[in-house]
Amino acid sequence: MSLPSLAPSQWLLVIISVFCVGIAKGGLPGVSMIPILVFAEIFPVKASTGMLLLPLIVGDLVAIAVFRQHADWRQLRRVAAPAVIGVLLGWGSLGWLSDGQLRPVIGGIILILSALQLLRHRFGAWMEHTYHSPPFAWLLGGLGGWTTMLANAAGPVMSLFFLAMRLPKMMFVGTTAWFFCIINLLKAPFSAQLGLITWPSLTLALVTAPVIAGGVLGGRWLVQRMPQRLFELLVLGFAILGALRLLY
Repeated sequence: MSLPSLAPSQWLLVIISVFCVGIAKGGLPGVSMIPILVFAEIFPVKASTGMLLLPLIVGDLVAIAVFRQHADWRQLRRVAAPAVIGVLLGWGSLGWLSDGQLRPVIGGIILILSALQLLRHRFGAWMEHTYHSPPFAWLLGGLGGWTTMLANAAGPVMSLFFLAMRLPKMMFVGTTAWFFCIINLLKAPFSAQLGLITWPSLTLALVTAPVIAGGVLGGRWLVQRMPQRLFELLVLGFAILGALRLLY
């Protein structure tokens, strides 16, 4: 077992990034775009998805321990099957879909979903009916599984889904934690089969685990003191920023 060979400045960026992983798991999922982008700059893009996956799983496990009593299992059941199918499709398409093709597609979808969320106040009744329909759950669940397998980029997608369900902030955080814990553990064998999980990635996750745990606790502290309306606006804002970064 060995750590990745990185320069001191790169290690500093990695530490900041895994702390952001914890913050994201602790209640502000849009912050997860920061480690995705940083890891993609430090490591080869596809290899970075495996390098980041194990720290994400560490954050998921800590978040489950902290928020395990806060979860809407009805919403989780709605997206479980399509998310699994999305992971399988993502695994199958990793070999032929390039990063240049993938990023603008994900970014465009997230922007469309964000726009729909903003239009909710204008077309409330129709939007509520659409959001709570089975096709909407299958669309976003499948998209979430696909994007998380390809680029660990499902945070904004699933945030918009759970936000559309009008979950209270603590329920939102707990439901998101359970979703990603289950899906990321499901992804691990497929990532290992593709050679994306290595001994250096495992060592990195173990060494940075205390930093990730500290980030989760920091995220919980922020969310507990944040008004519901501000929380929803921040989630939506981070989703839009993440989408714009993927597009440009």
